[in-house]
This record gives sequence, C-alpha cells and structure tokens, in this order.
Amino acid sequence: MNFTEEELEQAYIEILEELGWKYIDGRQMERDDYHEVILEERLREAVYSLNKNMPTSAKEEAIRKVMNLSSPILIKANEEFHKMLTDGVDIGEYVADDKTIRSGGKIYLVDFQNINRNEFLAINQFTIIGNSQRRPDIILYINGLPLVVIELKSLSNDSVGIKEAYTQLERYKLEITDLFKYNAFMVISDGVNAKAGTISSNEERFMSFRTIDGINIVPTNSLMMEVLSKGMLSKERILEIIKDYILFLQGKNEKIKILAQYHQFFAVRKALEKTKEAQDNDGKIGVVWHTQGSGKSLTMVFYTGQLMKKFNNPTVIVLTDRNDLDDQLFSQFSKCRDFLRQTDRNDLDNQLFGTFSKAQSYLVDMPKQAESKEELKELLNVSSGGIIFTTIQKFSPKDGEVVTSISDRKDIYIIADEAHRSQYGLDAKMDLEGNSKYGYAKYARDALPNANYIGFTGTPIDFEDRSTVAVFGNYIDVYDMSRAVEDGATVKIYYENRFIKLDMTGHLEEIDKEFAEIMEEQEEFIVEKKKKEITKMEGIIGSSNRIKSLAKDFIAHWEKRRENSFGKCMIVCMSRRICVDLYNEIISLKPEWHDEDKKKGRIKVIMTSDIAKDPIEFKQHFTTKQEREELASRMKDENDELEIAIVRDMWLTGFDVPCMHTIYIDKPMAGHTLMQAIARVNRVYKDKSGGLVVDYIGIGEDLKRALKQYSSNDKKVVGIDTDEAVATMFEYYEKVKDIFHGFDYSRYKSESQLERARVIIEGMDFIFNLDNKEIGVKKKFIDLVTGLAKAHSLCITSKEGQALNTTIGYFKAVKASILKLETEAKEENKKLSEKEINRRLAKLMANTIISEEVIDVYGVLGLDNPDISILSDEFLQEVEKIKYKNLAVEMLKKLIEGKIHYASRKNIVMAEKFSQRLQKSINAYRNKALSNFEIIEDMIKMAKDIMNSYKEGEELGLTEEEFAFYDALTCDARVRELMGDETLIQIVKELADTIRKNITIDWENKESVQAKMRLSIRRLLRKYKYPPENTEDATNLVIEQAKLMCENELG
Repeated sequence: MNFTEEELEQAYIEILEELGWKYIDGRQMERDDYHEVILEERLREAVYSLNKNMPTSAKEEAIRKVMNLSSPILIKANEEFHKMLTDGVDIGEYVADDKTIRSGGKIYLVDFQNINRNEFLAINQFTIIGNSQRRPDIILYINGLPLVVIELKSLSNDSVGIKEAYTQLERYKLEITDLFKYNAFMVISDGVNAKAGTISSNEERFMSFRTIDGINIVPTNSLMMEVLSKGMLSKERILEIIKDYILFLQGKNEKIKILAQYHQFFAVRKALEKTKEAQDNDGKIGVVWHTQGSGKSLTMVFYTGQLMKKFNNPTVIVLTDRNDLDDQLFSQFSKCRDFLRQTDRNDLDNQLFGTFSKAQSYLVDMPKQAESKEELKELLNVSSGGIIFTTIQKFSPKDGEVVTSISDRKDIYIIADEAHRSQYGLDAKMDLEGNSKYGYAKYARDALPNANYIGFTGTPIDFEDRSTVAVFGNYIDVYDMSRAVEDGATVKIYYENRFIKLDMTGHLEEIDKEFAEIMEEQEEFIVEKKKKEITKMEGIIGSSNRIKSLAKDFIAHWEKRRENSFGKCMIVCMSRRICVDLYNEIISLKPEWHDEDKKKGRIKVIMTSDIAKDPIEFKQHFTTKQEREELASRMKDENDELEIAIVRDMWLTGFDVPCMHTIYIDKPMAGHTLMQAIARVNRVYKDKSGGLVVDYIGIGEDLKRALKQYSSNDKKVVGIDTDEAVATMFEYYEKVKDIFHGFDYSRYKSESQLERARVIIEGMDFIFNLDNKEIGVKKKFIDLVTGLAKAHSLCITSKEGQALNTTIGYFKAVKASILKLETEAKEENKKLSEKEINRRLAKLMANTIISEEVIDVYGVLGLDNPDISILSDEFLQEVEKIKYKNLAVEMLKKLIEGKIHYASRKNIVMAEKFSQRLQKSINAYRNKALSNFEIIEDMIKMAKDIMNSYKEGEELGLTEEEFAFYDALTCDARVRELMGDETLIQIVKELADTIRKNITIDWENKESVQAKMRLSIRRLLRKYKYPPENTEDATNLVIEQAKLMCENELG
C-alpha cells in the first residue's frame, strides 16, 4: 500500500500537534485577499497583547512596517524582517499615554521569554497568489507571521524525494516571493529524510538535524522528519533558534543567511554552560573539536555572539598562531557585523577575521585587530566589551623583558583557534644559548591572569598533549569526520600513492627520519639546526630531473581527473623555488595554461614577495595582499578558468574551495598540519563523491600516524587508499556485467561512431527486455552504474581504472540514454500546449545522450526525423518496423504516457480510459499474454484512438474543455443515443460558459463557493432532463471535470 504525500502531510501535522502547534486546514479559512501571506488580524492581536504600555499609533506603525518591508530584494527584505522579529520594530518618535513625545521606542512581535504568550499555528494547503497560484504543504505561523515553510514528498514514491521538495521550494521563491520575505527557515522531507535550510541555502547546504537533546545522535536510517521536528520545531526550540542561531553573512555580491547546523547549535549551548563554570575551574572552559570543513569558524561566531549577549558584554580576544589565519577569522567575524552589533565600518575581508567581520547581524561589537602588544593593552583599557583579534606570538616577551599583567579583569574570554598547536603550551624549552623559553600560553596567562580560555580545533588533541588540556580543559563537544561525512557536511578523502623517486642514491630512510624529526616537537636549538640543513633536502627534492617527472605525471593525472569530474586542484611544494620551477616545467608542456595577467590563466603560483631574498625570476609570481585575495576569489569561482594553485604554505589552512577535489602533495608534512592540508578537498560540492590526496613525496606513514588520534570510524572516511576504491569499482562492475550476461557490447570499441551508437541502442533494448521480464531490473541497473561511476571517478588514474574506461563508458552511456528517455517524457508538470507536447516528445526521441555526446536515435534506427505530429500514422508505421522491439515498446509507452498525462490536465474521462487501457496492455505483455509484435500493434492502435478522440471533439465543434464535459456526460453510451449530439453540445457549451462566468479565486478554498457552483451545474443538467431514465448519472463526474477546468483557468 502506498504512503501518499497527503498521508505524509497528515503524519507531519500529528507530530506538530504533539509539539503544541494548533492545526488549521488552510482550505477552510475565510480570506479576503489571497496575495497576503501574513495573518494580519492575528498579528495585530499579538502586537496589542505584547505591547500593552505602548500607544495604539505606535502599534499600528509597527504593523505597517512589517506588512510593507522597504526592500523589494528578497534577501534584504528577509534580513530587515529578521531584525524586527528578534530585536523589535523601531518606531522612532511616538506620543506616550501621558501625551509626551518620546523616541527610541520598540514594538515586539514575539515574546521570546514567555513562550505561552505567543500563538503557534500549523496551516496546510494555504493558497497564495503571487506570480502564480501556489499551495505550500505546511506553513508554521507564530503570531500571524509565516516563519517556517515545510515541503513534503511521498514516502513511497521512488520517482520523487527530498531533491524534488527542494526544487519545489526554489520555484515557490520565484512564484510566491512575499511568503519568503518573512521566512526564518525551510524544511524539506520525504518522511525518512528531513533537512532544514534558509532562503540562501543551495541543495547541499540543507542539512539534517540528528538529535533532540544534543547527546543521543540517531542513526541516519531513522525517521528523520520526527527527529528534526522535535529537535527544531518544539515551541521553545524554534524560538531559541530564531533568536540566537540565525545570522546573515556578507557574501561576494549579497548577504547569505546562515542557520546553525545541529552540531553547531549544541556545541555552542554546551560551551555556554561550561563558560558559567570557568572561574571555578581556573579559567578553563574546554575544547570544541569540530572537524575541518564542518563550519568551525561559524561555530566560533555563534559562540562569540551568545557570549557577548548573555555574559554582560565581556571582552573577547580571538587568538590565532599565524597572521593569515588571523585574517581569515577576522574576515568571518567582520562579515557578521550586525550579529556582533558593531558600529565601526572598516571593510575587512580575510579568512577567519573576515568571517567574524562579515557576520553583520549577530555580534555585539565590531572586531578589531591588535598589531602589537601595546595596541592590545590599549584595546583592553576599557571596562567591558570589544572583540579583539591578535596572534598568540604577540604575548611573547622581547629579550630581557619580564611579562607583567595587562589586565586583571575576570570578564576577558580568550578564544583560541587550532588549540592543539604546541605554541599554546605552558612548558619551557631551551634555546641556542641554553635559556628557557615558555609556550605562548604561559605568557598569555601572565599577561591576563584572570582570563577564561576556550579552544576550537579542527583536529583532535594528541594523546600525549597534556599542554592543551592544561590551558583549556577537556573536550566540550566533538563532531568528528565520520559524522560529518554521514551528515553530508563533508565528503570522504581518498589517498593515492604516486611517489616520484628522489634524484639520489641511498640514504632515503635516513633522510625521511630527519624530515620527521623536523616535524616533531624539539628543543629550539635542534629546530634551528634542522632549518639550516633543509636546503640540502631542497636540492634533492627539487632536482631538475625529478621536477620534469613530476610535471609530466601531474599533467597526465590531472587531465584524466578533469575529464571525469569538474573541479580544481592544489599542488603543495616544499619551497618557493620548487613552486616556481614546477610552474615553469608545467607551462613548458602546456603553454596554453599560462598567462602573465593575474586575472587570467589556468595555473598560478600563490606566494608573497621577498625582494631582498628572492631571485628576479620569481618576480612574475609576487603578489600583494589584494592580488592574493583576487586570486582566492578566482579559485573559489567555479566558472573562472583558474583551476590549479601551486603553494608552499599559503591556503593550507582555512581556505575553502568546495569545488577543489584533488590535492597533490610534494612536501614532507605530518600531524595536524598534514590533516589540515588534506581537508582542503573534503568540502561538499554538487555531485562531488570524494576528495583525493595524491602523494608524490611519501606521506603515507605520516598520514597513518596522524590518524591514530582519530576515532576508528574516522579512519574509514579519510586517507582511504585508492585500492579500496578499485575494489569497490570491481564490485559494482561485476554486478553490472552480470546484468549484461549474454549480451555482446564489444562493438562499442569500434572506430565507427554509428556502430557505437547502434550498440548503445541495442543495450537499451536489452535492459528494457529484462525489465519487462522482471520489474525492477532497469532501476537496479541505473543504481549500480551510478555507484560504479562514482567509484571509477576516484581511481580513474589507476591502471585498473584505465583498463575499464571504455567498458564503464558504455554502461554510463546506456544508463544516460535510458534516463533521457525516462525523464524528459515526464519532466514537465506545468501545463503545455498540444503543439509544445508534440515538440518536446519529438525532441526526446530524437536525441539521446551518450556520455557527453548526442546521437540521432532516428538515424541509428533507420527512421526519418518526424517533422509532423509525433503520433501521426506515418510515424507510427515507421516505429512498427523498428528492429529493436523492446525499445519500440518503451518508446511507444512513453509517448502514450505523455499524451495521457497531457489529457489528465484537461479531460478526466479520456485520461482514465486510456490509462487503464495502457496498464492492461503492459500487464498482459509482462505476463506473456501479448508478444512484442502484439503489444506494439495494440499500442499503435491506442495512439491512433487518442488522436481520433481529439478529432472527434473538433468535428463536433467543441473546444478541449467542452469535449471533456461531453466525454463525462456520455460515459454511458446510451445517453448519446437518447439525447442526441445536438442537445449534448448545447449542454456542454452552457456548462463551460457558466463555469467561466462564475469562477472565483476561492473556488478551491471556500466550501460555499463550491456549493454554489455545484448547485448551478445540477440546475443546468435538470433543465435538460439529464440523466435520461435508466442511464448512469454522471453528475458527480461532471462536477469533478468542472473543478479541473477551474484549476486550469486559475493556474
């Protein structure tokens, strides 16, 4: 038994009622204006109730502002309303009850503290008229404001799912835009899956909500719509999310609305609880470990915003350990400027600093950067407030300097990014002169003795690392790689070893050991010694012969990757010189990739300028800060030709390019540095199935050691050897090959394109035949080839992957051709003219995709392209002669289904008659009661009968709508005999005319209007003494047809 969309809707309403929402059927609501999305009287009632001490004029002014937002641009209007919702509506000057003129008044729309003072309504099937008339499945109203839209798709219909729900919302945003000006967030669900996102979220950024309490994480195969609803939509929770966990981030062209994901939401809540206990725990709050790529910077913004609001406006210091990372964080904070409630207008846009700076609607104060310890001291010379960015190194004393207290305040909170780093330690180390030097955290503690410390990290704390725990405390919250991959927040990372031999003899193990030592924590004098020795290694790794081999292999590997999946890549080299030499070697082989203009070209070296040290040949690669920002924008832009970045240290942390899917490493790396670098390719992007790490230097063992700090589940989703992808590919390959058992597709390797096209057609025919024998084979084939293609894309450069290139290409071509036939026949749900239906069906049949080629199916089948109606006698005769009978059956079935689908929008009787007839024929065919030839003959006759049905209406002088009523009235053939065509024609013309004259927008929603329409129809039929005695009464069918006509007229 199917579980329909309507039944799913009722199930969702039951969940909402359990959560305390009052349910109203939108179809039963009396409304004057279907363009209005706000329930104005309910809003007015709430405003008057929540603002009793404000005068009537102020309340009405606030309602007017809400009803008439100032910007016509959706995202701007949405942000404007969100500020009204969370902070109250500013009304400027107003006359108080004592007749005095006052200013600065606010009118509140929602009571966030006293939940029961608000009204919570769940309304389904609520008709809205914008550019089109639409009825969202469920809208959640709070105090008359439409804050959440829920779109559902059938639980049991394989052909639609959560993707279609997202697409529907995207259409609604264009067709009923006003509804989304007031939207807090949206929910999409097919029952099993459920995700939430904002009006800015693309499909991959709609995320699940896998926990109700932040402790028990449900498996991904749970009934997610119930978990999400209880986790996000209870009265208390939805108000908390709207008030505190939504922000607007300044994007490249416009604002981006961000909704906290469940791991961010609960991490911040837990961190705030630990913050309350910090002073009793020596200022230690704890560490939040959220894996790279899961939105750690935004979690820090959310935490900072709540800290400023709920802890009496403290001073926050954000610590990083490198200037570029400092810029990144500052950029994030600056983008959240209003969230920080800042007033300073500095336009800072760089990485973490940029994230903070661009959160314009969240934080209490504008972030500032302290460039020195003196400036830091000056910025701290306030009684409260302020968000300060600085590096951990700023706390280090100069030679001979004694660190003294900068501030004794207890309301200073230090947020450390990448808190695992050894620089944060408290322990002493020995320098070259034998003097002790402490970790920077020791100096920070001396400078700010009463401050509170919280750390954020994208990689776990080392087992042996006691310093991090000593400074910050224990874990507050963990969101590891495996859960991020499960949630779709990141993708898996695969590993491929393409080690290029060093240009030397022997001593390889010794050199590897030395490199490993450099990466480990050592006394400073050892580190200094190794720095001097590093130049020897650069000569070996950067030798001319090795660079030539590296460039040649990279080009071959990248071009194969590029052919298989769209995206970008990064090459990490050991030194600036090697970066430049590799660039020169690559462009000598691929000169078309080069361009001296930094705004053009496919490949660039990303480096700063050091004129005093660098040779003149580096000059073309020197960049200013602004130029690096422009190059970063180019790299992040999927439509920009820049696709290859060569780096040494830059862009290895905090640089997000979702479409980057491959990182080539030719630099010794280990531990957290290695894990952060490879995380550049774990970002979610469209159909990206995974990121790939290509190892040219031999980091395999270092990767294994770094992974020891991770959970066992994490090891399954990162550093996966391509051997595993090869094994997965073979597993899928064998299953697909089994389906094609007994079928010879070797001719796909032919040089003749026509021969290749023919064997694809034959493959389609073969699959359709199997599906006719056993329903479900076609779907199984499509699913298996999809899995095969994903696995193949991850190991396409391996010898095994290359060996199967052609065969897998064939399987993909057959799959694509079948999908083309399947989807284009049913893609349109909107009303199309008869001419357009024929044109699209003709196009569907004329073109079938093979990989990225398009072939002429008619030419392959020996048919002429039809330039007249696709169901003409001539065309049907040609189809009858097709050699591939299973394909012919499928083609005819799709064509007739298209015709029936079109008829169903106009003529209930015709659609039902032919739908039953088609299903009966297909069933007989599958049960072997009809042969190939017999069903083709039967369907050709059916196609002709459909065309003749339309001709009959034309011959009677009836429009499509009128003929539909004629069909309804004459379901019983005796009616036509007893009443005659002349009377029947007169009835149907009057029927159509009556409906056109009386149709109103509220036909579907007001029972009174429908009752009046039904009464008019019954009176008209009685006038003509319908139905004749002893014949079937089709009045109800006529009324259903009338309803369909109303929908068509209004739509």
